[in-house]
Amino acid sequence: MVLATDAAGADLLVINPADSGSPVEQRIPVGQAPWDVAVSDTRAFVSTAEGVAVVDLVERRRTSLIPYVNPAGSISQGEYRPGGTGIAVSADGSTVYVAVLRADGTSALEKVDVQEGRTIGTVEVGLRPFDILLSADGSEVYTIDHDSFSVHVVNTETLIVRRIEVAPFGTQGGLASWEKPHYGAIDDAGNLLLPYQGLALAIVNPASGAVSVEEMTANSHQHGTALVDGTLLVIGTGAFGNATGSPNLTVRDTETNAERIVPLDRLHETVVPWTDPATGEAYALLSGGYTRDGFWPGVTLVDLETFEQQELAVPGRPQSLAVIPVAP
Repeated sequence: MVLATDAAGADLLVINPADSGSPVEQRIPVGQAPWDVAVSDTRAFVSTAEGVAVVDLVERRRTSLIPYVNPAGSISQGEYRPGGTGIAVSADGSTVYVAVLRADGTSALEKVDVQEGRTIGTVEVGLRPFDILLSADGSEVYTIDHDSFSVHVVNTETLIVRRIEVAPFGTQGGLASWEKPHYGAIDDAGNLLLPYQGLALAIVNPASGAVSVEEMTANSHQHGTALVDGTLLVIGTGAFGNATGSPNLTVRDTETNAERIVPLDRLHETVVPWTDPATGEAYALLSGGYTRDGFWPGVTLVDLETFEQQELAVPGRPQSLAVIPVAP
């Protein structure tokens, strides 16, 4: 199964991509304007505009809603709405890290103790982190700061923070620039992989702060990013800023840097790898809940062998996706 946040509503969707006729199995109420979802064992954690929703995946119900210490003030929807954005959970499911956009446009990272049901620490980070990444050993969390041309590296114990500027095309234009990060992935060496515009892949060493850049060929403003078995999957949303191409999906071999660019007819926001349990075939699953105009109620399956595409109807605005590792 796959989970999807309905950013235009208040639900977490349970999706079975193998059922093309009726892929949505259930809608679980979680809180207004859910953005991102992270999974640990049999629980899911959702960053809503109201707080962190804790969801029991066995009973398929919300068990608690943990309020932010940086509350939204008012509830709204859309890319600029205050509230939780990127979210990550520790391996044992005891601690959640969530980025929170305040009403004044600044952002904080909150460290949440799940058992206590409260935030136990908060630290300032960059503006509007779309995504949160957690290091393999759980010692650091990284905020992908969309409007700050940056990554903030936060020690998960002390909450000491370091800023790394990541701007392969410079910082000209500031908030009006399109050449900014959205989502990222972590490779086996612990480096952060941040795609920009289908033109550059920034490789960030969080220990040293060093940033190197490799060429990309999609020429499309990039959003959702995932890494699986040495293959980097990146969604391109079309011509914005210095990107002049059309919507597409990049399938990149991280060893050879060879890329296959798959044209897309629609706009998408995030991507996750998904394997059909019946056939063992590997797919990329793309969400139709683009954060700007052009979103649509569905998801797209892309066969990673043949690159054939299939659209599945998912009512609402499915924005962020997460695969349930083992069906509870």
